[in-house]
Amino acid sequence: MSAPSISTFPDSGLETLVRPKKKRKKKEQKEPRFNVILWNDDVHTFDYVIIMLQMLFGLTVEAGFKLANEIHHTGRAIVFTSSLAEAEIKRDQILAFGPDIFCAESTGPLIATLEKVSE
Repeated sequence: MSAPSISTFPDSGLETLVRPKKKRKKKEQKEPRFNVILWNDDVHTFDYVIIMLQMLFGLTVEAGFKLANEIHHTGRAIVFTSSLAEAEIKRDQILAFGPDIFCAESTGPLIATLEKVSE
């Protein structure tokens, strides 16, 4: 960047300070966002999924049922979207929720993965 220069207007006696143009900064890149995805399986009950969604995400029973139904019918559902760090925390909370207490065959948590949001 060059230093400012001083210009004199002829016959006026006035001087002006001429500053060089500033280079434009590149637009700051937004932090990428990630979806937390819950996957369907044949072991976990709707009750388990709804209670987990209530406890971890603060959803109502109705909203939890709607997501559980989406998971059941489509095979998956996006349950949370945020920065990578926050999405990892939510995924880890799902994985730490444990097996379904309503189903004796359940030996572990629901499958939860992260997916980068495409721009």
